[in-house]
Amino acid sequence: MRLEGKVALITGAAAGVEGELMGFGGAAARLFAREGAKVVLTDILVEQGERSAAEIREMGGDAIFVKHDVTSDEDWQSAIEATIDAFGRLDVIVNNAGTSAPATVEDTTVDMWDGQMDVHAKGVFLGTKYAIPEMRKVGGGSIINTSSIYGLVGSVGSTAYHAAKGAIRIFSKAAAIQYAPDGIRVNSVHPGFMRTPMTRPRYEDPVRHSELLERIPMGRMGAADEIAYGMLYLASDESAFVTGSELVIDGGVTAQ
Repeated sequence: MRLEGKVALITGAAAGVEGELMGFGGAAARLFAREGAKVVLTDILVEQGERSAAEIREMGGDAIFVKHDVTSDEDWQSAIEATIDAFGRLDVIVNNAGTSAPATVEDTTVDMWDGQMDVHAKGVFLGTKYAIPEMRKVGGGSIINTSSIYGLVGSVGSTAYHAAKGAIRIFSKAAAIQYAPDGIRVNSVHPGFMRTPMTRPRYEDPVRHSELLERIPMGRMGAADEIAYGMLYLASDESAFVTGSELVIDGGVTAQ
């Protein structure tokens, strides 16, 4: 029970139903609950999110779902309020919600750019901003921000995604320095090529899948649970001296 007594809010957590392809947030919610945390799953996908939260409760966990657009200041305040109303505190937040926008610089539209910055950079900023006062009340906490290996290195496309994920990386370091005296740790997680609902088109195309595998030294794509276990470490007291760090989980891609 590595998270016993802790309360965690996880964004982008709708895809967490057993037997279905899971996202990082859904997998983390299930794992956190198994490890003793009370979890708040948030997402814009209401039906799927409610199913995921209900399944956690059926497993014996304590979970609620909150409809939540991470680009909305008002939705963030409501999500934090719902967390405190339900569980009385906030110890961990996983800013995980995300979208993709594969395009070169010339093919990237202003709407694509703004959308990526809103969901990733602004969403992480707002989540961190509103988590800090609640974590300060309980003597500290852990903020886990989902970036990407594309927040570390470039590629032939995904321009706006790269920029937004890179923003998460450096924002996390700034927040880590600012709030270390409060016992609030801030770290970023950098998944590589993973099997999730968002990346489904990549590996369902045999040619694209083969191209991806050639770039991964371990010879396979990762699974959402493998990211969730990294998040579990950062959420737990085992990582009490870890802040401002980047946890890369990519099968060796960025080691090349």
